[in-house]
Amino acid sequence: MHCFTYREDPDQEPRVALTPGTAERLNRLGCTLFAPTGAGLGSHFPDRAYTGVTFQDRSTPSPDARLLLKLQPPTPEEIAGMPDGAVLLSLLDPFRRGELLPLLAGKNITAICLEMIPRSTLAQKMDVLSSQANLAGYAAVLQAAQEIPTILPMMSTPAGTLKPARVFVVGVGVAGLQAIATAKRLGARVEAFDTRPVVEEQVKSLGAKFVKIDLGDTGQTDQGYAKELTDEQIARQREGMKKICAQSQAVITTAKLFGRPSPTLITKEMVSAMQPGSVIVDLAVDTGGNVEGSRANENVLTDEGVLICGHPALERTVPQHASEMFASNVAHFLEHFWNSDSASLELPEDDEIVRATVLTKNGQVVHPSFRK
Repeated sequence: MHCFTYREDPDQEPRVALTPGTAERLNRLGCTLFAPTGAGLGSHFPDRAYTGVTFQDRSTPSPDARLLLKLQPPTPEEIAGMPDGAVLLSLLDPFRRGELLPLLAGKNITAICLEMIPRSTLAQKMDVLSSQANLAGYAAVLQAAQEIPTILPMMSTPAGTLKPARVFVVGVGVAGLQAIATAKRLGARVEAFDTRPVVEEQVKSLGAKFVKIDLGDTGQTDQGYAKELTDEQIARQREGMKKICAQSQAVITTAKLFGRPSPTLITKEMVSAMQPGSVIVDLAVDTGGNVEGSRANENVLTDEGVLICGHPALERTVPQHASEMFASNVAHFLEHFWNSDSASLELPEDDEIVRATVLTKNGQVVHPSFRK
């Protein structure tokens, strides 16, 4: 099968959907691999690092390409250049980029939305959101450590003992757990909060303190996300969190919800109560933000001297590992649905993963969430 990997916009996206390691895996499946020259340079994968990949000057696939690998949602121009009837695996952001779906259907593209991989044991190895969130949690702590005017660990010096920085992680999903683990490894005193009491043991197992705020009846969805709170519960949560924020040098918010605006967790009142020099890293800034006053692609310094960091997709700051993890997720998807006899991809309509991820097929928008 002829497989083409796109080169992402180098000014916006350093990651790539095919790495030297996954190229070898796809070669073994029987894929004939093509990519534009320099496709992996943003992740420090020069063309010479790949085996079994033909690099070409053209940035668009040839008409006989049947499988298209991409990371960012395609532009309308990229869709126009896609071969009719090809299969596309990519992040598609369909709730915010719904205008792309009719264009993909118009090209008879089978569009597989990688964000919609179900959170199941079987699909865990294909879960791009979790793999990238893991790295974002790590990178958030490094960013906070660079910006706060103190060091993270306790340190005994001839001039006296320096106290460890206090780091408060809000939201204990994949990104939050990695942020907790990273901050602890760097020697910080770490506290964490989540509306789901079930995560308390996970927080404690990483050596952090779980902050308890009495919110009444809370829980989580079937997919493991926190359930929406009532207005009264939100008010209680904010009051309890305000005290912890005021004592913390760094606050990291991780409540990013695919397909929905992110909840506001840190209000301006809570920010104003924090110490001058404190830092907040908002990992959900590109979906509305968890922090009042955060702005995408900006560091905002408040009148009180609190820095709010709003840089989306912090996993891009470690592009080599981010690409390796993303590309491995894609390779696992392909290996799972690969028919070795015909050397082709087979997507059974009754399969749970297929039903969850295929948005367009046979010239139509087929996913029930987006059909009109």
